[in-house]
Amino acid sequence: MPQLDTSTWFITIVSMVMTLFIMFQLKLSKHLYLSNLEPKPTISLKQPTPWEKKWTKIYSPLSLFQQ
Repeated sequence: MPQLDTSTWFITIVSMVMTLFIMFQLKLSKHLYLSNLEPKPTISLKQPTPWEKKWTKIYSPLSLFQQ
């Protein structure tokens, strides 16, 4: 049974880690960060609900004319 050759593992692992580090650094360097970190004001647009669009009158039984 042949012996597993592990002599190149160190170079392979180190080169892989360096490549991943360089790729990560390049990816981060292309990202644009905002210099102004103040929160933006949010404007909420109120959407009218269907029951607010039309006027309705609710009659309570006590306000009706007594017959």
